[in-house]
Amino acid sequence: MKIIPAIDIIDGKCVRLTQGDYEQKKIYNESPVEVAKQFEAAGLQYLHVVDLDGAKAGAVKNLNTIEKLVRATSLKIDVGGGIKTEDDIQSLFNLGVAQVNLGSIAAKNQNLVSEWLDTFGIDSIIISADVRNEKIALHGWQEQTTLSVYDFISLFEEPRLFVTCTDIATDGMLSGPNAFLYQSLLEKFPDLRLIASGGVSQISDLATLKKLNVEGVIIGKAIYENKISLNELSAYAD
Repeated sequence: MKIIPAIDIIDGKCVRLTQGDYEQKKIYNESPVEVAKQFEAAGLQYLHVVDLDGAKAGAVKNLNTIEKLVRATSLKIDVGGGIKTEDDIQSLFNLGVAQVNLGSIAAKNQNLVSEWLDTFGIDSIIISADVRNEKIALHGWQEQTTLSVYDFISLFEEPRLFVTCTDIATDGMLSGPNAFLYQSLLEKFPDLRLIASGGVSQISDLATLKKLNVEGVIIGKAIYENKISLNELSAYAD
């Protein structure tokens, strides 16, 4: 199971939101690079970066910070937030990003994203399924749809699809992950490479998720609030 710490960026700073609410923002570090280096020093290999400015604006906004993260570490970095065009994707890959996350564009233009899966390869693109009551939310969770997460994933016929599923109700709440949702998804899509996101609050949550055979787990606030130590995380890492 991949242990994937998260860095969310607003104005080039490392922040966390609560349930995706931009009004509930807490700055944890002025330097995302400093944070990433701490992850790398602990033996972690992966990093999930969210351009929150980009997610809200619908266009990538923090390319300079993302480039610094790539250059300063050897972490395998995936990036999401506001990626809408093939040029956006290519620009991020040119910087050295390992994978890109596509959420809103995947829900609104499935055919285009399917083409990008063919162009860039199944291992390069992660479909972001941000859900509230099992329905997809878009544009930094500001727009709620009636599209179920199951129907959303069914739009893409590739069985080995990478999907990050974030349960908005648990995100930033330190209340535990929505294991029922992830189990349901893997029962319906057994070959899905599912990355769980939202709610991890203690090390026992990782044991729960590992039993489900998720591909990986994204951890944010639990790290920043010292609920889980980096040493504990490194023991679970691939």
